[in-house]
Parts: sequence; C-alpha cells; structure tokens
Amino acid sequence: MNLIDYACRDDVATLTLNDPKTLNALSADMVEQLMAALDRAEREARAVILTGSGRGFCSGANLSGGDVDPAAEGYDAGLLLETHYNPLILRMRDLKLPIVAAVNGVAAGIGFSMALVSDHVIAAESAYFYQAFRHIGLVPDGGSAYLLVRAIGRLRAAKMMMAGERVSSADALAAGLVNSVSAGDALLSDAFAFATGLATGPTVALHLIKRLSWESDGLDFDQALRLERQFQFEAGRTADHREGVAAFLAKRTPSFTGS
Repeated sequence: MNLIDYACRDDVATLTLNDPKTLNALSADMVEQLMAALDRAEREARAVILTGSGRGFCSGANLSGGDVDPAAEGYDAGLLLETHYNPLILRMRDLKLPIVAAVNGVAAGIGFSMALVSDHVIAAESAYFYQAFRHIGLVPDGGSAYLLVRAIGRLRAAKMMMAGERVSSADALAAGLVNSVSAGDALLSDAFAFATGLATGPTVALHLIKRLSWESDGLDFDQALRLERQFQFEAGRTADHREGVAAFLAKRTPSFTGS
C-alpha cells in the first residue's frame, strides 16, 4: 500500500502521509516509506514540505495496525521507538534540506514530534497539537519532551504532557510552537511559497544553519563561536557564496544553484 505520496515541483518535494482513514497514524510501514521518500527528496529537491492527506497531519502511532499489542508475551512498548520512530526523527533532523511542516489537522503523539523536529511549521486554523500519551498510559516519545521543554520551558511543557490537553493552532502560535497560521484553504500554498524561497537559497549554507540551530544547544559560548567558525569555512568554499558576494557588489539579486 502506498502510504506516502511524493511530488516534486520547482525543487520542492512534497511528502504527504497517506492513510486518511486513520488520520495518517504512523505505522512501521509508513515510517519505512517516509524514510525512502526523504532519501529521494535529498537527491532530487532543495526543500521539503511534509503534510497529511484528509483531515489529519498525523494522529500518532497506529494502535490498530498490528504493531502494538500490550497483551502479547514479551511486549516492549519502546521497541518501535528504537527500530523506527527514533531513526525517523533523527533522519528528519539530519536531512540536508530544510523541512516545512504543513500541519493540516491533528498532530498527536509522534505526529507532534514530527512537527517539532521540522525547521518551519505552518498550521491550518483548524489544526491542533496533542500530547496524548497519558491517555494510553505511556510517556511522550519521538523526542517530544526534549523538544517541548526547549521550545516553551519545563513548566508549560510538563503541563501539556501531563494534562494531555489539545492545543489549538492559535495557542501553539502564541507559545512559539509554530511559525505561522494559515487562514482558510491557504495552508499548502503558504507552505509552498515559503519552501520555494528556501529552495532558491544557498543550499549548503541553509544546511549549516540548520546544523547550527541544533548543535549550538548545549554548547558554551566559546564552543559555539568555534562551531560557527568551522561552518563559515565550509560555507565560504561554495559557489553560492561566491555568487552571493558577486551579486551584492553588482547590486543584483543572487542566483543560487545549490552548489
């Protein structure tokens, strides 16, 4: 079954989770197809949009697809984290392309984590975010506790996870969990417009900026300065840097090629 729709236009790869009957609940099969789609996007595109089909972005882990059976002998609720979900989150973090999450409906559980690990999050007005784990007697996964605490602070993150409350797109925007909220049916067009801007940018520099945003967390100031110096050397050896300087001096818009 095709659980991921893939399309590429204007150097933007759009990856659509495609199991609308479950609100795109994440299964092992869907993870494997999504990982393959990310690999393909890295070869063919310069930016990625991640969204869901139908009324949901991703409703969390698929509890009805056979991957989860608490009554089974030797059941390990963390096994899929080790084999599938955590590798997916790390692949998204390490992708050489910026990821724009276009959250079109519920983003619950691991779906919430997929939004949090993206580089830019746009939500529909009707979207909402949901740390549902307490309702099934589990702890947050997919790195969501780590990401939430760093995004909104420990107390607000703890309340969101412990209370298991739904957070509207408006409240998520106010909390700093999303970058913008799209009105009406504008979500995908807004996401595409932003992703196109990224896709026409200096690909290597944007990847290094993405790495800086992750790797600077936890460093002391001296270490952060050294990391910037290392990445500046790498960015400075690209054709896009030479083009950017030439365009600045000629007072024209740069034409980046991604090299």
